Amino acid sequence: MALVYIGIGSNIDKEYHVANALQDLDKRFDDCRVSPIFESAAVNCTGDNYYNLVMGFTTSLSIHELMQCLKDLEIIHGRKATDRRYAPRTLDLDLLLFDNIIQSTPPVLPRPEILYHAFVLWPLSELAPDLRHPVSGLSMAELWRDFDKSTQVLRLAEWQWPKITELA
Repeated sequence: MALVYIGIGSNIDKEYHVANALQDLDKRFDDCRVSPIFESAAVNCTGDNYYNLVMGFTTSLSIHELMQCLKDLEIIHGRKATDRRYAPRTLDLDLLLFDNIIQSTPPVLPRPEILYHAFVLWPLSELAPDLRHPVSGLSMAELWRDFDKSTQVLRLAEWQWPKITELA
């Protein structure tokens, strides 16, 4: 079984899509744990603020099987293959880490955004503070401690999924 972390984001009907995605993922995977939900302005696109969080779980799926599963869930939630890269999203599911695998072919692992976006690193550091980044060797807590927080505004969302404490 592989230990996996995925980023979850939404800025269209956020509560609906995040809650349903969490329920769908919890039914499909084992040992699901969820970070708090954070809110941030859209990065590289227009639209409403995003909700962002990280979910960790175990799976027997391969990387490519998991990627297809995540893509299928995005489609169920209204994402289209024709959507622009930085368009508003009903649901965005990004594979961040798959065990300690390092690869430069798609999907790139670990996902580079871990080191560059507060909306990825902060929830990941809350969920798995002692987890070591496969490339840097630093813990997520250390990476977050050293992150330049002045460049990206991020706050704990007022809305939290009601079942979040049951999964955490």
